[in-house]
Amino acid sequence: MKRLTLPVTALLACTALFATSACSNGADAQDASDGGGTGSERTGGSEPSEGTGGPADVDVSGVEGATLHTSEGDVEVELFPEDAPLTVANFVGLAEGEGVPNPETGEAAFYDGTVFHRVIDEFMIQGGDPRGTGRGGPGYTFEDEVGSGREFDEPGVLAMANSGPDTNGSQFFITVAPTPHLNGMHTIFGHVADEESMDVVNGIAGVETDASDRPVEDVVLESVTVHRAE
Repeated sequence: MKRLTLPVTALLACTALFATSACSNGADAQDASDGGGTGSERTGGSEPSEGTGGPADVDVSGVEGATLHTSEGDVEVELFPEDAPLTVANFVGLAEGEGVPNPETGEAAFYDGTVFHRVIDEFMIQGGDPRGTGRGGPGYTFEDEVGSGREFDEPGVLAMANSGPDTNGSQFFITVAPTPHLNGMHTIFGHVADEESMDVVNGIAGVETDASDRPVEDVVLESVTVHRAE
């Protein structure tokens, strides 16, 4: 099992969370051009498809949260539609099949069956890539929403991976420790809602991984259930 402390992760920011880009100041968190970076490095990106539009036009006024049904257990998250309305609409649209379909499976519910392709203990877990390589996405990018004042000041922050400013797509990550070096670089659109869910996230973060931080045994995001106010 690979365990990286945050200081080491920051130094190795070019191999961790995002897909295959280059690091900047040892603390950039970026991934694929379709939005695959997370945390403190740039790891190459996804190649966006052409002509696939943008985030779904979804009403998120009543959205409160979501359940990520994973192969390791359920993760309840609270979503922040007031702080990041476009990002939440994108996530909800992809999750519920109102956005673009998964380009690999053809399924309307984009996230169903995707894997957490990059996992770093004491840092974060990253998923949302239809290819499972860190280089996939929905075929479009959209702008950041980083002006809410929310920060990476505690474990359990849910945020978008990217390959630079305004390159969000479908990939997201959940932190397992405070990661202040990511402040202002990634859109925060939710957080883990309870201790039991955080235990699941920590369990995923601690699985055995290979040299590229991919779990040796797939950790699957089986489906996502969105919760709205009644």
